[in-house]
Amino acid sequence: MKYLAIIYAAETNTQPTPEEMQLWFDFNEKNKNYITAGEALMPTKTATSLSNVSGKMIVSDGPFAETKEALGGFYMLDCKDLEEAIEVAKQIPSTKYGTVEVRPIMEIPDSA
Repeated sequence: MKYLAIIYAAETNTQPTPEEMQLWFDFNEKNKNYITAGEALMPTKTATSLSNVSGKMIVSDGPFAETKEALGGFYMLDCKDLEEAIEVAKQIPSTKYGTVEVRPIMEIPDSA
């Protein structure tokens, strides 16, 4: 079953140190059998939000809402069950300072 590990943390204006990046590289290598995709996101100040207001599409700069933690990236995990997905997600380096949400991917049957 597939799960999305959604990574939230407070944004900073500093780049990760080489030591911090190594933690991520180590996590990726250790869990490569579970990870089917994953990406880090640019800061929220680079975001563009779209919303439909009374039938008119509004495009605005920045995230939809101000928050203390921002979506920083994700991993798509392929695990046998939720417990295994949680065990993998517990190892994500940002769990030391942020939040990781684990959510099952909805399986949609073919329309044919």
